[in-house]
Amino acid sequence: MLIGPNGHTVYTYAKDTANAGTSACYDKCAQNWPPLAAAASAKPTGDYSIISRTDGASQWAFKGLPLYYFAKDTKPGDKVGDGAASGAWKIVKP
Repeated sequence: MLIGPNGHTVYTYAKDTANAGTSACYDKCAQNWPPLAAAASAKPTGDYSIISRTDGASQWAFKGLPLYYFAKDTKPGDKVGDGAASGAWKIVKP
């Protein structure tokens, strides 16, 4: 499974459309599922790309799908969010 720079599990969201360059998760959704932020100096490489969020922030995507953390994953290795919302949230498996 993929992990973010902080060692925590990353997820994709079924309501996102691959290669759309946008996220479907904002406001309360983004509080529960924080986007995997991309630094202003970050450069896309391989299967990793960067999308722009409506607030102007940048977010990493894998194979065109935006990446998120889950707020209830409290430590590296947690996978509490896998299958949440009737399966809408999935762990990323390269």
